Amino acid sequence: MSRSRRRETIASSTEGGQVRVWVPYSTFVTDVESLGRGVEVDVFTGEGAPPASIASVQFYVVPYSFTPTTLEITAQMASLQVMQTLTAGYEHVLPYLPPNVTLCNARGVHDSSTAELALTLMLASLRGIPDFVRGQDQGDWRHAEHPALADKTVLILGYGSIGAAIERRLTPFETRIIRVASRSRPTDEVHGVDELATLLPTADVVVVSTPLTPATTRLVDAAFLAAMRDGALLVNVARGAVVDTNALLAELTSGRLRAALDVTDPEPLPADHPLWNAPGLLISPHVGGNTSAFLPRAQRLVRAQVARFVAGEALENVVAGPVGPSVAVPTQAATGV
Repeated sequence: MSRSRRRETIASSTEGGQVRVWVPYSTFVTDVESLGRGVEVDVFTGEGAPPASIASVQFYVVPYSFTPTTLEITAQMASLQVMQTLTAGYEHVLPYLPPNVTLCNARGVHDSSTAELALTLMLASLRGIPDFVRGQDQGDWRHAEHPALADKTVLILGYGSIGAAIERRLTPFETRIIRVASRSRPTDEVHGVDELATLLPTADVVVVSTPLTPATTRLVDAAFLAAMRDGALLVNVARGAVVDTNALLAELTSGRLRAALDVTDPEPLPADHPLWNAPGLLISPHVGGNTSAFLPRAQRLVRAQVARFVAGEALENVVAGPVGPSVAVPTQAATGV
């Protein structure tokens, strides 16, 4: 969940002094081309035939999509050196990452939007907003008392850049925060995941913001949920597979726990899936990072990364590359984006 962030210098081997870059949005072109005459930019949105320069592209900004076709084409990219995702999560890219190609994620691009949604889901679920909306649809004045966020203990599972952004937004709400990462960091008051059995019974709200890795897949299982206190709220803005859907469904059906999910497993959630009708559950359709803040921040990241590549400087947010599985992973979650 929480490992050291990595930077890596990539020597850009160019032919004729040119660097070929693919971007997914035409709005990125001028920004990237402004880096110098040696930078040539093509647009590949992920739809239709790829540009004719596919064999010479060196820096590929992957479209903001989970569509396999945007990744399968890397097999045709003979000159590829860098893949830059626009998502914080990158587990979907790893099976398609060619040897000797460096993968960078979009750490920082989605922090604010994902943290906003995490807080929105918390407040909406605690304060009964879904029931109020249903009442409004029916002209029904549903006056009732609901829990406040104030004075609650919130456990943030996956304390990286998104987890820290969630905490910053929680601070004015007079909450107590418990930070949890893969390993304890006592100087930062961060607990290790091995302490969860002791920590979970003390939390009123558990927010999941971990990356999806073999270690975090089904981390929130039946035992994890059983350790949560009665009436607690689970909020997942990471990846659906971090949570055991059947185990959560059992707790929701019993009425012992509540949940708010921006991500599900499976996803998209089929129309006949029992989660849709589970009591105490609020679902949003994986929109954590899909806001007006996305494009400007993504554009700044891409320009900065291409500038580093052209200059032969250290790239940010390196999550995988030629050195193999020992590559460190940045301290941020896959977060619903």
